[in-house]
Amino acid sequence: MDKPPVFATLGCRLNAYETEAMREMAESAGLSGAVVVNTCAVTAEAVRKARQEIRRLARENPGAPVIVTGCAAQTEPETFAAMPEVTRVIGNHEKMQPETWAGMGAGMGAADFIGQTEKVQVDDIMSVRETAGHLIDGFGRHRAYVQVQNGCDHRCTFCIIPYGRGNSRSVPAGVVVEQIKRLVGRGFNEVVLTGVDLTSWGADLPGEPRLGDLVMRILRLVPDLPRLRISSIDSIEADENLMLAIATEPRLMPHLHLSLQAGDDMILKRMKRRHLRDDAIRFCEEARVLRPDIVFGADIIAGFPTETEAMFENSVRLVEDCGLTFLHVFPYSARKGTPAARMPAVPGAAIKDRAARLRAVGDAALAAHLGAQVGQTRRVLTEGPRLGRTEQFAEVAFDRDMREGALMDVLITGHDSARLIA
Repeated sequence: MDKPPVFATLGCRLNAYETEAMREMAESAGLSGAVVVNTCAVTAEAVRKARQEIRRLARENPGAPVIVTGCAAQTEPETFAAMPEVTRVIGNHEKMQPETWAGMGAGMGAADFIGQTEKVQVDDIMSVRETAGHLIDGFGRHRAYVQVQNGCDHRCTFCIIPYGRGNSRSVPAGVVVEQIKRLVGRGFNEVVLTGVDLTSWGADLPGEPRLGDLVMRILRLVPDLPRLRISSIDSIEADENLMLAIATEPRLMPHLHLSLQAGDDMILKRMKRRHLRDDAIRFCEEARVLRPDIVFGADIIAGFPTETEAMFENSVRLVEDCGLTFLHVFPYSARKGTPAARMPAVPGAAIKDRAARLRAVGDAALAAHLGAQVGQTRRVLTEGPRLGRTEQFAEVAFDRDMREGALMDVLITGHDSARLIA
């Protein structure tokens, strides 16, 4: 019997979404007995973990062809091509093309696979002009993720991702709406819009619609969708209709994850971000006026080059000033080829210390938010027999088995500083 391919995903939700698309294409093509690793390039540590995962899977699957793809494969294909465990390196555009997998299918053995074509298939990602040629109906068991955008036109000085994902391209609104209608028809109670730079959606489409236009159109044309959620956004790009949706659409979930990165104006300028500290604070205040129950998560980098202790403290204070609840802390990691890698570095021990201190502040903010929910009734989407998420995306642990994939009102009885208990 043919052995199904083994897939491993590192990095973001978009990568996980694309892994499911690759799985469908590989299975349709008859690819068997192979290992596919979808890598991340956001930090040097992510690349190290990718190499580690490749070696582990090669040991566990002796003789299997090993295919490496994803952002790290796109940005440094030579690194993975040089690994003796790796059979093929394919780029981020190539991995989403059915013909790539059709060419590797038919259940070939490792020897045939190795000699079939060149080891590296990675083209210029900047030349790609469209995205989501292969849509999947329902990544996730109970919450569906829908890719509406890929790539990024901005060039933050620390970020390698545009070189892995290419320039921004959008999925047309009609295609998105039709897919969400199919997902609702299949019983999904929540849909999450995903992308690399989500608030740039529409800039490359006729008429240059904005993300808020897409959100309003989805909610209008898919009235049976109970919950719509937005993943990470750049708050400085929030448009008028997005703010209107926050204010008037209860089916749009009151949780936004913000790409803030720092709380000091000089560091933000050196990062080449498009907002300043006061812009972030103002956005959170305005959104909270429009939707009092809204909560915010944020990405913040600790130890960016030239960051002084005083600059770091500005990032710490941003947690309170913006009222952040969910913090993703990234210790700064130099990425070869980025402008920030040439800036004066903060000592590694200081970076590690600042990241730990910032995480502690984030943990305290989350515990305070969870504590405020105790005694309240919250509407929860069940993700497993004893696990769910509130509208504000707080994790909920149940004291007994629940029906999976359902929306239900539960009484919050406590918390353990990381999740609610119901």
